Amino acid sequence: MTDARIASIVIPTRARAGYLDVALASVAPQAASQGGEVLVVTDREDPATAQVAARHGARLVMVPEGAGANAKRNAGVAEASGELIVFIDDDIEASPDWLAALLAGSAGAPGHDVFGGPIHARLEDGGPRACGREGAPITTLDLGPEDRDAALVWSANMAVRRRALDEVGPFDPGLAGCGEEEDWQHRYRARGGRIRYLARAAVEHRRVGADAGVRSLARAAYSRGRSARRYDVAKGAAPGTLRELRILAGCGWHLVRRRCANGLVMGAHSAGRLREAAAMAAEGIWRGAGAVPGEGIWRVAGAVPGGGIWRVAGAVPGGGGIQGAFSDDFVSGRSGYVAGIRATTRTIAADAALDAIALARGEPWRLRRAAREGPRRRVLALGVERTDQPNLLASARAELQRSRHEVDFASTEVGSRGKFENLNALLAEHPADGYDWLLVIDDDVALPPAFLDVFLFLVERFGLELAQPAHRRRSHAAWQVTRRQPASVVRETAFVEIGPVVAFRAVTFDALLPFPPLRVGWGLDAHWSALARRRGWRIGVVDATPVRHGLRPIAGAYSRDDALAEARAFLAERPYTPAAEAGRTLVVHRSWR
Repeated sequence: MTDARIASIVIPTRARAGYLDVALASVAPQAASQGGEVLVVTDREDPATAQVAARHGARLVMVPEGAGANAKRNAGVAEASGELIVFIDDDIEASPDWLAALLAGSAGAPGHDVFGGPIHARLEDGGPRACGREGAPITTLDLGPEDRDAALVWSANMAVRRRALDEVGPFDPGLAGCGEEEDWQHRYRARGGRIRYLARAAVEHRRVGADAGVRSLARAAYSRGRSARRYDVAKGAAPGTLRELRILAGCGWHLVRRRCANGLVMGAHSAGRLREAAAMAAEGIWRGAGAVPGEGIWRVAGAVPGGGIWRVAGAVPGGGGIQGAFSDDFVSGRSGYVAGIRATTRTIAADAALDAIALARGEPWRLRRAAREGPRRRVLALGVERTDQPNLLASARAELQRSRHEVDFASTEVGSRGKFENLNALLAEHPADGYDWLLVIDDDVALPPAFLDVFLFLVERFGLELAQPAHRRRSHAAWQVTRRQPASVVRETAFVEIGPVVAFRAVTFDALLPFPPLRVGWGLDAHWSALARRRGWRIGVVDATPVRHGLRPIAGAYSRDDALAEARAFLAERPYTPAAEAGRTLVVHRSWR
């Protein structure tokens, strides 16, 4: 962050230099006259974008390829120095007094922290033929000619005080399309925050050339429809299929009756919603009435395809049934147990499909080849073994010691001590000093071939200090964020679990070792997450090296009530990341090159 400025304008973009040029021409002179700065955030090396940014005096911020708009906004906030962070899209053109109106409006409303202004559509070259009964099929906002309080504003023209971003946290990078800014504003308003519409702070939302034609607008509307349905389901506000079909039919009637091309664009949006509804039904995702984002979606055993756990409004996180409202916000709210014919069949098929995609791309061999070129590391691996039941620790040890790295492996029987008590005893006998990495592994996890070579290559490639491999779909995993995701090699997240496999880089040893003397350790990972955020550590999940955790169910060897009580006592006076934040993916890396 550079010297503090009055405002920082953040523009997410991706290889759209023509649009960006117009946007910067309209906002950069205003920023300069007001003592502000402009940051262009992109995930692609594009010489044209770099040239446009430089010509207008904007600072270029690079993020990993594949980062979405919210991840770019978060990166812009991290680099910005202004007390007022102004977000715009790369396809707007601001009015001449736009920034002055934002600054004056925010100064005149000290009790508000979020501001927005009018967004007027401009389809250059006329756009498609329309009957005039509806607005243009792109994002607009017009709440009248006077300043007023508002429920929502849009990120194409939105300003947020830094103090609100510090209090509410970052935008959810897992959201794409509909809900990107709405989710954050809901969290802000839930804390009592107020939003102000500033009528003079206007921008125009542009489409030019082929982008203003029916084909391009319909394609964009279809994509927005899919994301809108996903977000409506998350909110518990998704209409039924029959209503969605009636809307689609109405769009068709409008197209024919009015000979209006907007009917085709609106129909594409409706078709996208129906396509996403069908896809979510196939995955067994249903909605709960009155749900809020991140809640109210559940899989019901024996009732929907791929069922396997109850997720009932008001259930205790991790519990099995309705037990009243819950307050333990450090647990996931899911059992994560994969059982039953439907769930097993679905997850086996999902793993097979993801494996086939990776093989078709040659990913396993290319990753192993890349991993051979990295430096050799010293790794201390620790495990705690239950000898009274079948376990996989010997197989895991053999796999780790086949690595090209120098691996020292130490284990102990459970005995009368808890997991972290045993790990501390191992650390006392085998100090982590002098090692590059510490790996803690449970005795009921199956590792893939060449696991350690590829895993360490990827965590170091993306600068992770605390990391875990993703769970295969057919794996017991309470946290959805830790399950293997398609089209991802590594995800930077807000959270990693205490098991079944977790890796610590040497830079974390002083802060995290020895472990707290806990028997089970629930809540410890939430505390790690908070420490990582404070210290600026990157943490994440490696999707390219998925493990199977399926030999024994979660919490099968200890009392759940005891684990919760231990966690409550441990977290009572320690910072931790609550479950609603812990489940977020911050950045998705789709390639290591």
